[in-house]
Amino acid sequence: MEKECVWSCMGNIDGVEFRHAQYFIKDDGGRSNAGYKGDTGDCVVRAIAIATEIDYKTVYDELFELSGKTPRNGVKRKVYEKYLLSKGFKWVSCMQIGSGCRVHLSGRELPAGRLVCRLSKHLTAMVDGVIHDTFDPSRSGQRCVYGYFIKKT
Repeated sequence: MEKECVWSCMGNIDGVEFRHAQYFIKDDGGRSNAGYKGDTGDCVVRAIAIATEIDYKTVYDELFELSGKTPRNGVKRKVYEKYLLSKGFKWVSCMQIGSGCRVHLSGRELPAGRLVCRLSKHLTAMVDGVIHDTFDPSRSGQRCVYGYFIKKT
């Protein structure tokens, strides 16, 4: 998979120059290798498969078993949260009611590691500061992150 720079910025804070580039890798989480074709709303399965390094079909089947519904068109938060917690991940909230956006989908604002980031109407994976998804959901670094799941250490 080839890494692509999707946006960059530079500036000066208190006399210190900085540069930042955000990278993205087009990654379906193993969906096509599992034999699935076409487009679907499976961001939950993709993000979890990438972050956990568990086979797409396994994640798909286990989420189906937990929810009783196909994860093809989305998975309820209580289902994927239970699943990720059972896999040794913990939830880190980035926003409270009325707090406004404090953390954006950017490698400079999120920790290193394998993350499942919750955005508005979307989950995406970030691996060591690089977005892994079928498209770049960062909105040029302006996309707000509600919170993320990260593997407990």
